[in-house]
Parts: sequence; C-alpha cells; structure tokens
Amino acid sequence: MTLTSESTTAQPADSRLGLAARDHLMRGYGEPTDGPVSIITRGEGPYVWDEQGRRYLDAVAGAFVVQVGYGRPDLAATAARQAAELAYFPAMEHAPRPAVELAERLAAAAPGDLNRVFFTCGGSEAVDSAWKLARQYFALTGRTGKHKVISREWSFHGSTYAAVAMGGFALLHQIFEPRGPVSRNVADPYDAEEIRAAIEQEGPESVAAVILEPLPHPSACVVPPEGYFARVREICDQYDVLLISDDIVDSFGRLGHLFGCDRFGFQPDIICCAKGITSGYAPLGATIASERLLEPFLPEHVMFAHGYTFSGHPVSTSVAMANMDILEQERVYEHVLRKEAALRNTLEGLRKLPVVNDVQGAGFLFSLELIKDKATQEPFSPEECEQLIDRRLRRELFEAGLHIRCGDHDKPYIHLAPPLICDQPEFDEIADVLGSVLPRLSAWV
Repeated sequence: MTLTSESTTAQPADSRLGLAARDHLMRGYGEPTDGPVSIITRGEGPYVWDEQGRRYLDAVAGAFVVQVGYGRPDLAATAARQAAELAYFPAMEHAPRPAVELAERLAAAAPGDLNRVFFTCGGSEAVDSAWKLARQYFALTGRTGKHKVISREWSFHGSTYAAVAMGGFALLHQIFEPRGPVSRNVADPYDAEEIRAAIEQEGPESVAAVILEPLPHPSACVVPPEGYFARVREICDQYDVLLISDDIVDSFGRLGHLFGCDRFGFQPDIICCAKGITSGYAPLGATIASERLLEPFLPEHVMFAHGYTFSGHPVSTSVAMANMDILEQERVYEHVLRKEAALRNTLEGLRKLPVVNDVQGAGFLFSLELIKDKATQEPFSPEECEQLIDRRLRRELFEAGLHIRCGDHDKPYIHLAPPLICDQPEFDEIADVLGSVLPRLSAWV
C-alpha cells in the first residue's frame, strides 16, 4: 500500500481557492502538491461541479456516502428546521429527542437483540466505540486478558488510533507503532478456519473480537461463499469472542439492505455503521450492540467509560431519520437489488480491455482488478501502481468527468460505488469513460 491523495490536483486555472487548499487545507490521506487542488462547489443527483463549471459523475458517492444523491432540498430543509428548533444538546445525562427517535428506529431494524445504540461523528469513532465497549464488557465479566482483535489483511476499519490498529494495512501500523489494540490479520478473506487457527494461536483467553466487513472493499469486493459467516459465528461462540460487523460502507442500501450483515444473513454482536446513514448531509455514525453486552453495566449502574461531545447530535440524527424515510419511501433498497445485475453486466463489458482482469462485487459496490498483461497475467509493479494507478489514472479519469477511487493494496483496483439513485444511463457513462481512458494505461508504462 502507498499513501497517496484521494483527490486530483489537476486544474487548469490557478484559482485562489485551489491555491489556498494547497497551502492551508490538510486533506485526508493527501500528499502535498505543487499545483492547485480542484474545488468542488455544488452537486445534484449523481453529479458534482467544480468552480470552472465542469461536471463529474461521482462513481463512488463521495466516499461511499451519498446514497440518495446530491442536492436534496428535503434533507437540507430537515437540517435547517432542526437547527432552528434545537441545534445542539449533549446525549449524556439527558437526551435530545431526535437521537432517541433514531436509536429506537435502528434498534427495531437491527438483527436479533442489537438494541443498544451509541452515536458517533463517523465510522472510525464507531469502531473505536465498539472496541471500548468490548474491552469494558470483558473487564466487567472478569476476563481482563481479552485485548486482541482478529481482522483481515487489507481491511480498513477507520483512521482513529484504535481503528488503524484493528485494520489490516501494514504501512499504517508501521507509521503509528506502537499500536493500541493488538491485531492479528488473516490473509484469506473467506477461510473461516484461518480465523479459528488465529484465535487458537493467539490464545482464546486473549482474543476479544473478530471484526469483518460483510463485503470487503479496500481490495477486491469478493462476495462471501454460502455458509462462511455462519461458520465464523460458530467459531466466535466457541471461543467466547465477539463478532463485530463493520457495516460502515455496506449499510443503508449499498448492498440492497439496511445493514450489510442482513445481505449475508449473519448475526453479529456489534454493528458499526456510518456514511450512508445520512447520505452525507450531516456527519454521523453509530455503534449498535447486543443486549448481553450491556447486561454487566445495568445492575450496578456502571458507567460506560466513553463519550463524545457531539454524540447524538440533533441535526445529524434528524437528517438520518429523513434519509431513512427516503430510502424506504422511494424504494431505494429494491432499486439496488433490481439493478445490481445491470451494473455488473455493464462493468463486465470492460473485461474485453487488456488491463481489466476481473470484476467483483454486489449491490452498488464493485471493484475492477487491473493487470499489466492479461494474456500472461503479468502484474503491475509496486512502482507502476503508485505512479500510474494511484496518481495518473485517477487524475485522467477525473479530467474525463469521472470521480472514482483507486487502490494498490494486494493488487491494483478501481472501486465503484455510485449513488443508489443511479440507473443504466449512469452505468453506461461510467463504462464509457473507463473504456476510453483505461486503454491508455499500458502506454504510460
């Protein structure tokens, strides 16, 4: 893995804001640049525009976030009304009404007995909150030695300190050593017995949790085989290990269901969600936990030793309620399930290109594996991945009107997760732009 900017810096006009962004704005996972940064000024539906008026199809919904599209006046009006009525109050000793209403709604919709909801500002904080809840749960039940996490190689569970430690990116681990939670990464995304072996090797008495994405997306979006998550659930129960479902990308319709774990029919102990919960109209995440994890806290009125200033923010939770209304009333879940085959088939057409080796995914979440020579299966070198795919390819696609995400984790990938309102015209546009730009890739080597 190489750490490179997630946004293009190519922009013909040296705008004042573009240069100000270069000089003053620290962009997430962004490298310093000599040129101006592209400034995005507005959005509508699946499109965004820059300050020069150029339009781009956002084929990754911002950062896997904007489920119902940009420019929704109903969501903006909800935020404005709530801000005028009650802009803020902490969800600590007391509770703002929108936070209670959303917690009740999520508890009713979550599988099994996942009835306890803690709100955060985003996905990374949701993962940290899950970890702190798990640690305190085991401490309260006399199992203080449980402090390790099993996750997959190339998994990404967030950018906060504990979330980085729980993920599977070795470079991030190296940068931020010594780590917080001790993690063990298993290589095969769908070998449940490898998870069992890792727990045994670490010692079941030391392992607190297994954290998995229902559909892994930092690398290939390979659909899990039948029975995989059922076996993982059995293993976790056997060794008294919690199963955390990282639904941060996979939830709120991305896979055609409210939660990603619903798509694959498994029962976690904790769900971490964020991103599409508000379609990006306000920052929000949630950690949804089972009743049994809260049982040790209740009889003695034990404090959950965790909290955030903006947990359960009234504006964010109001927007989430309105967003969930839209997802249900406009039948977005059904649309995703109905159209995922069309999206897959459109992307499969790109396999005729010599640099597209594979297409994987489900719902509206897909990856295209890139290869230097499909005939010989010669891969791009790490240096070529960094210079050509992480940097130049993303820039060339953006200049052609398409916003995508690239990764060079175990292999180079293009990630596609368009807003859930997209249909065949947008699928065709994605394929047309990719089909025009990707053939140039070999010439850049």
